[in-house]
Amino acid sequence: MRRESRQYWRGDIELFEVGGAGAGPYGIAAGPDGALWFTEKIGVLTPDGRLDGHPLPGEGAEPHGIAVAPDGTVYAALERGQIARLDARG
Repeated sequence: MRRESRQYWRGDIELFEVGGAGAGPYGIAAGPDGALWFTEKIGVLTPDGRLDGHPLPGEGAEPHGIAVAPDGTVYAALERGQIARLDARG
């Protein structure tokens, strides 16, 4: 995953590349620890700028919505009509 910074007249914008060509995260949610969880796979951007991903098995496992519970458990709605759960321990 690639990271890029750009400076604009009102501040800086940091871009984080989270997938290859045609990749497209569909949702983002903040966790209780300040991490940002997103859908491309189940990915996370930690407060210190580290990117990590948790791919889902099987065909049609593309996540399109994501939520983080107060205990840090991550839930994602999958295109194939399921909900994935990633517990707070990872």
